[in-house]
Amino acid sequence: MLQLQVTIDATSGFCFGVIYAVEMAEDILDEEHKLYCLGDIVHNDEEIARLAEKGLEIISHEQLKDLRDCKVLIRAHGEPSATYQIALENNIELIDASCPVVLKLQNRIKNSFDKEEEIYIYGKHGHAEIIGLKAQTNDNAKVFENFEELDLANMPSKITLYSQTTKSTEQFYNIKEKLAQNGIEVNANDTICRQVSNRDIELKNFAAMHDVIIFVSGKKSSNGKVLYNVCKAINEHTYFVSKIEDIETAWFQQGNTIGICGATSTPMWLMEKIKTYLIEL
Repeated sequence: MLQLQVTIDATSGFCFGVIYAVEMAEDILDEEHKLYCLGDIVHNDEEIARLAEKGLEIISHEQLKDLRDCKVLIRAHGEPSATYQIALENNIELIDASCPVVLKLQNRIKNSFDKEEEIYIYGKHGHAEIIGLKAQTNDNAKVFENFEELDLANMPSKITLYSQTTKSTEQFYNIKEKLAQNGIEVNANDTICRQVSNRDIELKNFAAMHDVIIFVSGKKSSNGKVLYNVCKAINEHTYFVSKIEDIETAWFQQGNTIGICGATSTPMWLMEKIKTYLIEL
């Protein structure tokens, strides 16, 4: 045996928005054994497989249009108003697990749009949350993933800046500062969830404390990719895994200290399972 000393990062695992959505799904599945979910309930294939065994079926927006007289869960990312309209027309009962932080952001963006402000959103193109946010502006808001995307020469002299809830606080304020340096007046609205944004600081400390870091995340998780790189920058012996089968014993030496951490979409049960596996190597 390698006698590895394995610790799970206490701050890793589901954020409260994902916990809320998963618990709502489980409550219904325990009673009815069937529930549709609009899009992946969480960007983690292992968790989706676990819930699928209980009766959760992931559907697309196109499939939603063909459903009638059933229950559909709205995940933490939130949805545009068009989704609610389809549900009303098709007699679909929506189980709304939208994250309160996302809902608050949607309302703030809608208020800015009603005031005819020039709205820019720092976020990932095509992300489920961004789709819902843009919908509050009839898709008029400008979305950008990094400062280099911005066409400074053709931007308005004054803008209202928002952010996807899971983006980096540091990057958000860097963008605000750069815009100001280019003569653009910025009404900045820090709408980033601190439970998510603070995790990079905590993970830097955690990564530095161990010989090897096993970062557990679904491949679709944008948050996972960001946090993995945070760990990798601190500890070069950081490895990205989605399941136990991804782990290679060559990564470890006798008596290594191993840190297990993950994204806001990584279930604690999966990290516990990986810990047990590593201890038995």
